[in-house]
Amino acid sequence: MKHRVYITGSLLLTLLPTVALAASTLASVQQQWSVCQYATLSAQKKNCLKALSQEVHAQVSGQQNKNADWLIWSGIVDSTLAGEEGGLTGLGLVKQARQALEDSLKLDPQALSGSAWTSLGVLYYQVPGWPIGFGDKDKAREYLNKALALNPDGIDSNYFYGDFLLNTGNKAEARRYLEKALKAPARPGRELADNGRRKEIEHDLTQLEP
Repeated sequence: MKHRVYITGSLLLTLLPTVALAASTLASVQQQWSVCQYATLSAQKKNCLKALSQEVHAQVSGQQNKNADWLIWSGIVDSTLAGEEGGLTGLGLVKQARQALEDSLKLDPQALSGSAWTSLGVLYYQVPGWPIGFGDKDKAREYLNKALALNPDGIDSNYFYGDFLLNTGNKAEARRYLEKALKAPARPGRELADNGRRKEIEHDLTQLEP
């Protein structure tokens, strides 16, 4: 899974202690993921995500009745970690992430405004196809469209569909979704994630310039 780092320096020093907190709530997992993804130096990112992955797996395995929201975030964390690991380890992680996301859909396909569909779509267009991986552009389009149907104005649903279109050569359509993502409503408590995502959207838009 692709990743970019935009926030360092004093903000990094302020946010890093958050990662050491136990991931006892979904909100803390979301915040810790944002720190790992957008406020951690590249050399430290893998360890940041590994620690978070272990914590999330401990939470999920300790649940008597599985929770769709937690399974989605298990998939998100593992797929992000896969981008840092690469190789066979990364491939194993994306397969693990796919399973968690598929399990969440069995429990509640609308959980977190369709985030499982978004994350699965991302996996299917970013993971290599057969014989290396399970990547499939048709499935990616199907799942990303399902995500948009559930969350038509969301920053992630629009960004990832726009990014998919950009990566498959449909620049005109990509611009429409990327610009809509840039105007998406702010998510309370997800300011760090929103700021990082907007940087990624702006990066994609620069690739559309003549």
